[in-house]
Amino acid sequence: RRSWQLQTGKSNFSTRQKSQHGFCKGKSCLTNLLEFFEGVNKHADKGDPVDIVYLDFQKAFDKVPHQRLLCKLHGHGIRGKVLSWIENWLKDRKQRVGINGKFSDWRGVTSGVPQGSVLGPILFNLFINDLEKGVSSEVVKFADDTKLFRIVKTEADCEGLQEDLTKLSDWATKWQMKFNVDKCKVMHIGKNNPNYTYSMMGANLATTNQERDLGVIVD
Repeated sequence: RRSWQLQTGKSNFSTRQKSQHGFCKGKSCLTNLLEFFEGVNKHADKGDPVDIVYLDFQKAFDKVPHQRLLCKLHGHGIRGKVLSWIENWLKDRKQRVGINGKFSDWRGVTSGVPQGSVLGPILFNLFINDLEKGVSSEVVKFADDTKLFRIVKTEADCEGLQEDLTKLSDWATKWQMKFNVDKCKVMHIGKNNPNYTYSMMGANLATTNQERDLGVIVD
């Protein structure tokens, strides 16, 4: 646990949080889409090919590991009684499933932030805040809905995007999250697009001509 704290350090939350539009004051699905479309169109209008990668986390809110979350909170300067209170709030939770008056056995909840709570989304944002650290492509997030894009004029540009995807995969492994690679999609834009094949976690990403993004169909 101590080594994670040393690796995390005290990060500049406000700087990296610019890419996050979920559960943030003054931001929304609308600001996310406007920023994303503006970012892509400014390149496409110049005739530059652009590749967009739509990422999909597997049950992101349910998979946040508690100890790693607490270490990140410590790195953000949340310590003492406040950190202890959050730890006590997270631990010893149980859940069960009920259908038509029939219930499963109670099971312990060892990961995830409580959904439907006020604090849960804030904790998730703090946990995912450094996702794009070291990534050179442009990233836009709404909670766990993440997309990144980049001009791809040359093979080196494509390799740069691939390196960013590898960094994101490494982040997910380090922090015990998981990408649903089968649902991660690539959209190639532009007539001179090299149509590069990208991969994550040893699997090639599927290409798409149409994707639903925060309720809006993008094609």
